[in-house]
Amino acid sequence: MASYKYKMLGFSRKFKMNEVGPPADVKEAFSKFAEGADHMSADQLRRFLVEHQGDVDGTVAEADRIIEQVLHERRDACEGLSLSDFFHFLFHSDLNGPIKSQVHHDMTAPLSHYFIYTGHNSYLTGNQLSSDCSDAPIIKALQRGVRVIELDIWPNSTKDDVLVLHGRTLTTPVKLLKCLQSIKEYAFVKSQYPVIITLEDHLTPNLQAKVAEMLIQIFGEMLYYPQAECLAELPSTESLKHRIVISTKPPKEYLESKDSKDKESILTGERESFQEASGRETPGFMAEQEANERSDSDQDDEEITACDHKSGQRGAPEYKRLISIHSGKPKGSLKDALGVVANKVRRLSLSEQALEKAATNHGTDVVRFTQKHVLRIYPKGTRVTSSNYKPHVGWMHGAQMVAFNMQGYGKLLWSMQGMFRTNGECGYVKKPDFLMQKGPHDEVFDPKITLPVKKTLKVKVYMGDGWHLDFSQTHFDSFSPPDFYTKVRIIGVPADVTKKKTRIIEDDWAPFWDEEFKFPLTVPELALLQIEVRDYDRSEKDDFGGQTCLPVLELRPGIHAVPLYDKKGDKLKSVKLLMQFQFV
Repeated sequence: MASYKYKMLGFSRKFKMNEVGPPADVKEAFSKFAEGADHMSADQLRRFLVEHQGDVDGTVAEADRIIEQVLHERRDACEGLSLSDFFHFLFHSDLNGPIKSQVHHDMTAPLSHYFIYTGHNSYLTGNQLSSDCSDAPIIKALQRGVRVIELDIWPNSTKDDVLVLHGRTLTTPVKLLKCLQSIKEYAFVKSQYPVIITLEDHLTPNLQAKVAEMLIQIFGEMLYYPQAECLAELPSTESLKHRIVISTKPPKEYLESKDSKDKESILTGERESFQEASGRETPGFMAEQEANERSDSDQDDEEITACDHKSGQRGAPEYKRLISIHSGKPKGSLKDALGVVANKVRRLSLSEQALEKAATNHGTDVVRFTQKHVLRIYPKGTRVTSSNYKPHVGWMHGAQMVAFNMQGYGKLLWSMQGMFRTNGECGYVKKPDFLMQKGPHDEVFDPKITLPVKKTLKVKVYMGDGWHLDFSQTHFDSFSPPDFYTKVRIIGVPADVTKKKTRIIEDDWAPFWDEEFKFPLTVPELALLQIEVRDYDRSEKDDFGGQTCLPVLELRPGIHAVPLYDKKGDKLKSVKLLMQFQFV
């Protein structure tokens, strides 16, 4: 048996490392399905997969493949699984993960029927005021499966090239050409489903024409051309595999007076942003940020008249032809903005604050709007540190694009990563049917109504392992092994939100809890199970030991290995929990 030595005040303390063995439930399942024998056959394993794990499509061939891989890894010459082999299989996250790893949602519906993994200011490496703009965070986002990339495009100083930067700030620019080339290279590394580029356009018509030329030359046949100036319905995700889709406001008449105003605003914004970053009191800063927030809504509250352009207006026609999803914010009231137009689809952008107002006063109108049109939510302008907001308000109302700052970390970003960990991590999650349905009198789902409990999720946390392989001996505690506990919480509609935790297991790199929790759920379709392991510390903040977040209705029933991730959402090499999920 392995052991660890720790030094404290000149003395050595020796701690034994307990052997990781199967819990009683695993032993019981093995005995039942092996029918009392010492080894489990392929057919017996198939029965276990179907009856205990809920894998109704389980086959003998699949069971054979599992047995072959397990015996190969363990260098076992037997013709079946021993109890030890069976436990090895159950604690193997690649063979027995908690959710399906393949795309399994219906992908033939229009784009508006999906939640879409969406980035905000995708080019920023850090804060919203003074960080560098780069293609690196765009690449990283695409590698994680993000499907909506936002680029703010501005003229350079000589007005002969296009830059990507966060306007009215001190962010350093990157060339649009470089960003587009990186998008082409990495767009379909993680997912084959469409990448949508949302452009915040601050360009003259001649530069719009230059952007159109860039898009056509770089993406070629990957670029999706809409069949009509305004689409009556968005294409399906399946039909847009390996395609690049452009979404922006249609070209408008570009006025030199607007250009002059932008120049003045940029200078003012840079001065005020610098003062804020320097910690100086800046009375006008909040007003400037609120102005930025208003302008973030697809740049200026311009009326959407893409299909009604007057012939006298100037603009780049070749640029206009590439826009598949027209965006903007109609003039008038919020209720007017949420009006459903029968013969054309559009994208509306609202700040998180505007969404909260809309949810309070026009909740069902938002749901009805998102059944046909696309709603994008973005962080309020005061989130200068690139923090995020609660995504569930948007999802509860059917918002497809809940745009997040991807460059940091935290529980909110873990929720976003968790939502899109499902469906093969392809970046598209089919919205629940209740968000798309209409009643006989055109009524839609009302997010304000508290519903009765629909399902109860039972979660059992058996044990954990792998920290001794991924962390140094003194990472958690200089004088002893870690004291781990697990926090389990539900994130979802307000009625479902709750949190629980296991007891603390002291001085053990392989903690064994064997604790069960029950979570009654009113809207399980939108519930996420967030799991976090921490090391208890009496004098300081408890140390982080790994986390994951999983869509509740995607959980596979039965006993499964749950891999954990670091704070940024990167998978830890060895750390995992053994857990059981049941629905009653």
